[in-house]
Amino acid sequence: MKRSIGLLLLPLLLILGCAKAPITGRTELMMVSPQEEMALGYQAEKEILKTEKLSHNPKYVDMVNRVGHRIARATGLKLDWKFYVIDKPDTPNAFCLPNGHIFVYTGLFKYISNDAQLATVLAHEVGHAIAHHSAERMSVAMMTNLAAIVAATAINRNVHNREEQALYDAALGIGANVGVMLPYSRMQESEADHIGLILMAEACYDPREALKFWEKFAKANGGKEPPVYFSDHPSTPQRIAHLKELMPQALKIYRDDCLGPRRRLDDASPAAKPAEKRTHDKAPSPALLGEPVS
Repeated sequence: MKRSIGLLLLPLLLILGCAKAPITGRTELMMVSPQEEMALGYQAEKEILKTEKLSHNPKYVDMVNRVGHRIARATGLKLDWKFYVIDKPDTPNAFCLPNGHIFVYTGLFKYISNDAQLATVLAHEVGHAIAHHSAERMSVAMMTNLAAIVAATAINRNVHNREEQALYDAALGIGANVGVMLPYSRMQESEADHIGLILMAEACYDPREALKFWEKFAKANGGKEPPVYFSDHPSTPQRIAHLKELMPQALKIYRDDCLGPRRRLDDASPAAKPAEKRTHDKAPSPALLGEPVS
C-alpha cells in the first residue's frame, strides 16, 4: 500500500515547484497547462456573456477600461486583456477568469471614489491572472482529490458497513475543504492583494487609496463576515493589516517612479513609463497605453 501511494504521489512531487508567482516569488503547484487554463477561461466567458447583462454606461465602462489597461501595462505581459462591466447594482464584486478577462459588477462603484480605488480592485484581479491562481487552484484540487482517494482506500479496508463509510467520506470531504482548499484560497487572495498593491504603485496609482477603499468597504458592511476558517477570503481587517505591512514597499515604488525625477505616467509622455521597466512573467512587454492619473 505504501508503495502504491508513493507511485501515485511521485508525479506530483516532480511537478511541484515548476512555477513561481510574480512579485512574491512563492513556489506554486502547477498541474494544469497554460493552454488548458486559457481554454477553461474562454469557455466560462462564453457562459457568462450568455447569462449576464453587460453595462454600456460610459461612466463605468470607460473608467474600467482606462484603469484596467493601465494596470495591465504595468505587468509587462502581452496578454489578451479584456475588461467587462456587469449591470448588477446590488452586487459589489469583481472576478477574473483563467484567461485573464476581468468582470466588474456595477454594485462595486458605490465604494469607489476615484481611479486609484478602482485600481485597487482591478490590480488585485490582474494579480490573480498573472499568478495563474485559477490553474494552481485546479491543481491543488486535483492533488487533494487524489490524496482523498488514497486515504479512502486505506480507510475502507477497516470499514464494516455503509454508514461508517459515509461518515468517513464526509469527514474526508470536510477536512479537504476546511483544511486544504479554503486556506489555499485565502492564501491566494492575500497574494493577489500583495501583487495588486505593487502593480497599482508601478502604474502610478497612489497605493494608500487601497486602504481607503477597504476601510470604506468594511464600514459599509458593518463587520458582517463569515468566520475566517469557513471563508475562501481573508477577513477585511486581515486584508487591511496585510496591506499596511506592504505599504512602505509600495509607497517607495510610487514615490521613486511617479513623484521623483521620473514624470507621472501619461500618454503625452511615452518616455515616462515606469511600469514598463519591470516584467512580471516570461512574456514580452505589451504595447498598451495608459491614461493620466486622476
